[in-house]
Amino acid sequence: MEAEQSLYERIGGEEVISSLVDSFYEKVLADGELAYYFKNSSMDKLRRMQKEFFSAATGGPLTYSGRPLRDVHRHMEISKREFARFTEHLIETLKEIGVEESASYEIISHVNLYADEITNDVY
Repeated sequence: MEAEQSLYERIGGEEVISSLVDSFYEKVLADGELAYYFKNSSMDKLRRMQKEFFSAATGGPLTYSGRPLRDVHRHMEISKREFARFTEHLIETLKEIGVEESASYEIISHVNLYADEITNDVY
């Protein structure tokens, strides 16, 4: 009996994760509403952390080695609306790079698990 493939393997592994992160951040950095959050960020480090995050989120071989997401985002005052916009760019990118819709939903549902750690709306 063959073991079921992980989501990481089903979407194409490291190559697709790298393409996803690179294409995704092109969109986010071009978004006037979101680019502000990245103006003082090391994009090399951010891309590396995101590749780890998406690898871990999809059952891949990398583990996320960054600080807890709540600690990283606490000072940023990211609204739920901005998080939704970020997620819209992710959905668009997944579609553009050819990730199947069902796999995209799995990825988005995993990302959404962290919404409360990333956002900090006061209201």
